[in-house]
Amino acid sequence: MAIGNPEKKYIYLTFDAGYEAGYTEELLKVLKDNDVTAAFFITAHYVNTATDLVKQMIQNGNIVGNHTVNHACLPGLSDDEIKEEIMKLHNSVYEVTGYEMTYFRPPRGEFSQRTASIVENLGYTSVLWSNAYDDWDQSKQGRSDYGKKKVLDNLHNGAIILLHSTSEDNLTMLDSMIKEAKQMGYEFKSLNEFEK
Repeated sequence: MAIGNPEKKYIYLTFDAGYEAGYTEELLKVLKDNDVTAAFFITAHYVNTATDLVKQMIQNGNIVGNHTVNHACLPGLSDDEIKEEIMKLHNSVYEVTGYEMTYFRPPRGEFSQRTASIVENLGYTSVLWSNAYDDWDQSKQGRSDYGKKKVLDNLHNGAIILLHSTSEDNLTMLDSMIKEAKQMGYEFKSLNEFEK
């Protein structure tokens, strides 16, 4: 998945969550208040240090996706190392939540035909994105208006939006961004409702 149906004004909100920076609980509240669900792609560090937030994501109807144990560059790993990066996290999340992850996002979007095939053979659907900005950079915070403008100016039918839960800017702008996207006629959908 990288882009959805170009004929329908459906958009998909996703977050990468490598570690908890203190914003996710409020992000979840904003999503719930706006009747929007998202997909959160987490690492092992996240589930090990913020287990209660992972459970809350699931309880609120959000998707929890696999972002590998160590945020590793998959093309540089052996087949067995790739499987371990994915399945070790898969099993950890299942053990603490009973939740079976089915969506995968390759760290930094780095993949190859080989890695994509392994991911698929493990029962995962790979999810990339078509709308993002440099929100992951902690030296570039304090630009929530810029972030909202980047997201809204680049919305299109079928957009998969990538945000990072580690960005305070995303928390600051999320409520108004969702409301303005809806005013533009877009409908937020779950990846479970994805249409090509």
